[in-house]
Amino acid sequence: MTFLKNITALTLLSFLSTNVFAAADIFTDKFDGKFDASRYLSENAYGFLPVPVIITDPAVDGGLGMMGLFFHESKEEQAARLAAMQDENNNKAAHSLMPPSISAAFGAYTGNDSYFLGGGHLGFFNKGRIRYMGGGGYGDINIDFYGFGDLQLPKPLTINTQATAIMQTLKFKLGDSAFYFGPLHRYIDAQVSIVNIGKPTDLPGDLPPGFNNILSTNIVTSGAGLTLEYDSRDNFFSPTDGLKYELNYLWFDDVIGSDVDYTLTELTALNYFKINEQWRTAIRVEVNYVDSAQVLPPYATPFISMRGIPAARYQGKSVAMSELEVAYKINFRWEVSAFAGIGKASDSFSDFSDSSSRISKGAGFRYLIARRYDFNMGIDIAKGPEDTVFYIQAGSAW
Repeated sequence: MTFLKNITALTLLSFLSTNVFAAADIFTDKFDGKFDASRYLSENAYGFLPVPVIITDPAVDGGLGMMGLFFHESKEEQAARLAAMQDENNNKAAHSLMPPSISAAFGAYTGNDSYFLGGGHLGFFNKGRIRYMGGGGYGDINIDFYGFGDLQLPKPLTINTQATAIMQTLKFKLGDSAFYFGPLHRYIDAQVSIVNIGKPTDLPGDLPPGFNNILSTNIVTSGAGLTLEYDSRDNFFSPTDGLKYELNYLWFDDVIGSDVDYTLTELTALNYFKINEQWRTAIRVEVNYVDSAQVLPPYATPFISMRGIPAARYQGKSVAMSELEVAYKINFRWEVSAFAGIGKASDSFSDFSDSSSRISKGAGFRYLIARRYDFNMGIDIAKGPEDTVFYIQAGSAW
């Protein structure tokens, strides 16, 4: 999910978890008499909002956190947006859900003693034709490292990464089209170390040059590049039809402060198809490729990001994944879905076709929790090669 969508999802989670003593009628939809958060959203359109965060990823043994959201807009903008949101007949109210600019501060602690804290800002300018997204923070993260591509270690190493990170993107709308284009920047200053050294037999003897050094090092990766996005989805939060394609290309070079030179290409393609009123399907394809003559630290190496697979479990310079989801709408409020995905991670582009496939599959459900915003929530349970993972989902899983 994007930064804006993640904020919106967590915001709705906060509404439901921090207002158990609110009047029952504020969560009852006059349309069908069912539980619905549309009215509550419309009457809490702006201000400051504390948001609890629930982390379920087994890569960090789960965790909890807190986010504070600060909404910025003029009184005129507040009044216009609030009026649109409170209009019971306005089914396009989702376009008014988020204010022109949002700032966030966050922090979290996980079950394996990792923690991170930081902040970010999402700004809209010139009636949304210019969009800025930026954030930064500090993290002390422990995560198991299994190797790169098909080079898998006999026993995983626990890697500790203490890092300061800054990421920024600026996008400009191209005419009246659905295309956005602009620059992006990523900077990470990291201290990487091995927590469990283990025995020499824990590491294979055919490690590539620089492998050991990159797991215990102080390193800076700094990159600048360009992004191109196309977005024709019918809904930002829970789309049923439309496309979202994004292509990022970044150069990491010592000219802009990077200790290692390489390029990173990222392509994400999300495809949503509404077959009829009951059935819909969606296809996700994602490809990440690093062109580097050196071994990169684990945090800078692409990995398979798919339901059922812990973060950073399978890494490599060449990573590709695809997921198919089919959903059936039981009635106006409830929807069930089944999904399956396949991913590959290789340390060499030439060996990518011969690399092992990682398969995950699962099922989930969604409840239309905010009718006027066409926004749903639910749970997915996914089985990967090693783990079964559950996810609290708000909107689409992608």
